[in-house]
Amino acid sequence: MHPMKDVRELQMTRHAIKERSIMTTPPTSAAGGSPRTNASSSTPVSTASASAGDTSTARVDVAEWLAQAIFENRYPPGSLIPRELDLCDQHAQSRATVRTAIQSLVNAGILTRTTGQGTRVNPLSEWHLLDPRVTGWMTRYAMPHPQLARDIYAFRISIEPFVAALAATEATAQDLSAIEQAYDGMAAAVHGGSAMEEFDRADIAFHDAIFAATHNVIWAQLGHVLKPSISLLVATSNHNASELGDSLGRHRAVMEAIRLRQPDAAHAATLHVLDRTGQDLGLAMPAASESSHPAGRAQEPLELLRRFGQLPSLSAPLSSE
Repeated sequence: MHPMKDVRELQMTRHAIKERSIMTTPPTSAAGGSPRTNASSSTPVSTASASAGDTSTARVDVAEWLAQAIFENRYPPGSLIPRELDLCDQHAQSRATVRTAIQSLVNAGILTRTTGQGTRVNPLSEWHLLDPRVTGWMTRYAMPHPQLARDIYAFRISIEPFVAALAATEATAQDLSAIEQAYDGMAAAVHGGSAMEEFDRADIAFHDAIFAATHNVIWAQLGHVLKPSISLLVATSNHNASELGDSLGRHRAVMEAIRLRQPDAAHAATLHVLDRTGQDLGLAMPAASESSHPAGRAQEPLELLRRFGQLPSLSAPLSSE
């Protein structure tokens, strides 16, 4: 073989080996940390702490990671979150990406940035809990947060009996069918030994159908907005319930009261459902004062309905006081 040809072939072989070596060597992060890969890679891009509960093999969503840590109360109100540079190193992300993630939580009222002092978690009262992204975080991560659980439960007590009473006066045949279908799904899960998730989904659909049955655009829309927060307590209470059959019977009483157009009974039955929820969550229903009779309390939302003209046939005209 010609000597010059041998030299050229040897050089070409060495060049090909070098190119393959470069292509198969993963680049390091700008901070000199762990190798970075794209989202489709099976190798994690960052090494989020084990306490964050991140087991994803894709690139970490820093906003999601922060939301989980905050909603799980690992960064309680008043505390500082890690510095931008620390988050960049921890998650192998650029500073621009981390800054955008933090800003999304600032826009949601969860964080406040103060020049020279860092980024601090706001009091719970400032969080935009009806923001769709925030309600999503709440559904996924908030159950360990005791104040959120109590506040959601208290809110449900204050509005759901009222909504059920209104549904008992406004529900159409189609609405009643949707409520019954959801109830049947709950019953099938209990008696058929289905997965708990099936019971949860049917339970959430049951409450959603009652909101829709009011035919009040505000209540119906509020039902959609509150769906994640309602599902948070529904899933947790059902998972802790020792007697799903008891919960099922209480829901049936609500359905029957709405079907029979009995708003007083619908109100009382809904409180009975929420009492069970409170037991399963370890939360107590608000105590009644000695001067307050249960029947009188049951009439309060109905009186409001009458004042707004929703129940003209159930009471005498209001005085003109």
